[in-house]
Amino acid sequence: MKKIIQAPYIDQTEKYPTGCESISAVMLLNYLGISISPDEFIDFYLKKEPMQKKGERLYGPNPWSCFAGSPYDSESFGCYAPVIVQAFNRLFADMHLSKKAKNITGMAMDEILKCYIDHDMPVVFWASIDLKETIQGPDWQLSDGSLFSWISNEHCMLLVGYDEESYYFNDPWHNHGCIAYERKLVEKRHREQYAMAAAVVDNTDK
Repeated sequence: MKKIIQAPYIDQTEKYPTGCESISAVMLLNYLGISISPDEFIDFYLKKEPMQKKGERLYGPNPWSCFAGSPYDSESFGCYAPVIVQAFNRLFADMHLSKKAKNITGMAMDEILKCYIDHDMPVVFWASIDLKETIQGPDWQLSDGSLFSWISNEHCMLLVGYDEESYYFNDPWHNHGCIAYERKLVEKRHREQYAMAAAVVDNTDK
């Protein structure tokens, strides 16, 4: 069986070098018929804080709560699923839409396919750039004094389909378009990025 959802494609590479999470979110919103640009999503809905370097030490926010840096900056990092879920829900509230975003981090792949892809609903999905090996670090200090360790080569795509061998993504990196990646490697890289994913449902759904 082969299933591919035809979702609009946006390339991040030129203008949004670290904006993969926002671009994947906007592709999903545009697919749902919500007219919003990446700039509007980033500027008005994405919570973000700058990174700072003092001497040799790097300081920054917790990516579980906001974007570390700026999606427009190639030296920035990114954000995790709760940040995109929060941005989605702020937008839905602003637009008075009967939709809500859910953090489905940790959901098994077969459940993601059954609950969302099979119902023509793409999913914002974390893995790694070109499915490269993930690398631990760099580390930076959070405002509470604790140390956060980033997992490098982090990447976000829009999961749009599958067949027996592959998962299909609208991958915003380097104009990849809709691309097939081998299942086992996708699942490995996804686990290495905390198996993060975010989905949108009707607010009437339980």
